[in-house]
Amino acid sequence: MSKITHKLFAKWWQLLESLQVEEIVARQVFDQLVAAYSSPGRYYHTLEHIQHVLNTIDTLQYQIQDFSAVKLAAWFHDVIYDTQAQDNEQQSAIYAVEVLKLLGLSDSIITKTKSLILNTKHHQAEPNDFDAQVLLDADLAILGSNPQHYRQYALLIRQEYAWLVDTEFISGRKQVLQQFLHRDRIYLTDLMFNKLESTARKNLKAELMWSEQISQSTQ
Repeated sequence: MSKITHKLFAKWWQLLESLQVEEIVARQVFDQLVAAYSSPGRYYHTLEHIQHVLNTIDTLQYQIQDFSAVKLAAWFHDVIYDTQAQDNEQQSAIYAVEVLKLLGLSDSIITKTKSLILNTKHHQAEPNDFDAQVLLDADLAILGSNPQHYRQYALLIRQEYAWLVDTEFISGRKQVLQQFLHRDRIYLTDLMFNKLESTARKNLKAELMWSEQISQSTQ
């Protein structure tokens, strides 16, 4: 077991043990998650991303209402990831529901986890849905990282869409970046907004500039 999988299993088992799941079953599901997040074609949406999301959730735990559901949603939100598909979030939610039923978890936790995963499709949450706000902010924490780290993230996303030519990728990516920039807030929780909003907007604008330069160089 690698260093990251060892650390992640400790987090996974802490969560599953609190939900009274047997360790052997918890480990079987964990192995399936590791396989999914380590599959070919993933460069950013990997175990490192899950670790980052979980760590960020820990910093926001003071405003979480259903801690178990938020953590489970973090684990499963990208378990199905195909850049040529349009329904990854729905498929990830379906997968999560099936697994959580096998684990014997309550209907309320399963329903909440499913709802949280589906929120990651458009990265929008209701004003009073603090659990969704925490998950979405944790998922987007990378946008507010230092410029060098952000640049690496952008390159990894490009690798995941290697099947697209530059012009097609840049066109689609621009739409995503502009949608975030047009929002009143990228981050929904006050802590993340105050800490990362300004840096995230600078990073997104910088990527738009790189994209424009690439577009001009290929014309």
